[in-house]
Amino acid sequence: MAVVKLFGAWFSTYAYRVIWALKLKGIPYEYIEEDLFNKSPLLLQYNPIHKKVPVLVHDGKPIYESTVILQYIDEIWPQNPLLPADPYDRAVALFWIKFADDKGYLMSKLYYADGEEQQAVVKEWLEMLEVMEEHALIRVKKFFGGDKINMVDIAFSFVAHWLGVFEDVLGLEIFEPHKFPRVSSWIQNFKSIPVIKDNLPGANKMSAFYKHVREMMLGSKSN
Repeated sequence: MAVVKLFGAWFSTYAYRVIWALKLKGIPYEYIEEDLFNKSPLLLQYNPIHKKVPVLVHDGKPIYESTVILQYIDEIWPQNPLLPADPYDRAVALFWIKFADDKGYLMSKLYYADGEEQQAVVKEWLEMLEVMEEHALIRVKKFFGGDKINMVDIAFSFVAHWLGVFEDVLGLEIFEPHKFPRVSSWIQNFKSIPVIKDNLPGANKMSAFYKHVREMMLGSKSN
């Protein structure tokens, strides 16, 4: 039987993308938690270019970058497909996945920003949420894949969970459900899926972690 290993970090939205995909497919795997402040020689060996998680190792062969990993998983294990079979629907899904990937930088940008720069990043977040509300979710029922979760939902997971954590850490209110009813409904549907709900990092634990790291970061800046 093929050996599957996943190198991840408990707070990484990108690592959770792969965890959910493997669990949705029913693929057994060994999870290896990485300390990103003290990376293991094995992680550096498997991902010498970017030196980051997630890294999927399948039969000794490493695959990196979460979206690439998800597409690999979907091709190797076709059960419970994560992308539509119809060519047009698949193209639309890949478009929105790329859109989500291209906006992923907003997480770190918001986390590290302060003052006027922070307000500019909040504006970028609101613009992205408006695109989700008015375009990405306009014909969506429960999920981007209809009645079943698919790769687009997984790609936007940072909006569903991580944004709320950063709001708490930074004392901001960016996402207001009444302004984005479609996004709000999608978040509720997404987080109600057992595989998602049972495999999410705790918001309180994440907030404490990110507050601690931010305090250390601001302290080193002031020194």
